[in-house]
Amino acid sequence: MTADAEVPPGKLRMVITSLEMHARPSHGPAHLPAGIKAALLRAESPTVSFYRYLYNTIGEPWLWYERREFDNAALAAIIQDPKVEIYVLYVSGVPAGYGELDRRKDGEIELAYFGLMPEFIGKGLGRYFLTWIVDAAWSHEPKRLWVHSCNFDHPEALRAYQRAGFAPFDQETILIDDPRLSGLIPTHIGVKS
Repeated sequence: MTADAEVPPGKLRMVITSLEMHARPSHGPAHLPAGIKAALLRAESPTVSFYRYLYNTIGEPWLWYERREFDNAALAAIIQDPKVEIYVLYVSGVPAGYGELDRRKDGEIELAYFGLMPEFIGKGLGRYFLTWIVDAAWSHEPKRLWVHSCNFDHPEALRAYQRAGFAPFDQETILIDDPRLSGLIPTHIGVKS
């Protein structure tokens, strides 16, 4: 699909950029912004309700809809798989973000989801958390670590991934059903296409 093609009613144009790295970046350890008290914990076999809280709250502004379509059993099968690691960033005892590493494919790890709660964006936590989770992924010594982003993500997402050591390797444009029309995402959420 070309960028200038007309988007039919009820659809959205999604531009997906895939990025990867094949070696641990040489960026040194992650550092918290000054004055912030934080902890990172792995949510081992998280409940579906807790996961949905993280996913929905963090992803709603960016139109994360895919996991909202899953019923509880299908979602539990993914998030409770021992090869799926979900890390939650807490700031002053409050969930501030989460990252999900999917190790189910031999030799590679996908950073399947990564984001911050809206109240914690712009405080320097994204760089810290992304550096930390990239290091956590490389502790498994994969051949490849990869992530994808799209035009609905935070405007700094692509640059943040590249600063963390990821390099683009593919880009595709697709049409998706607008998840706001099916009720998966509230209709007041705006998007850029």
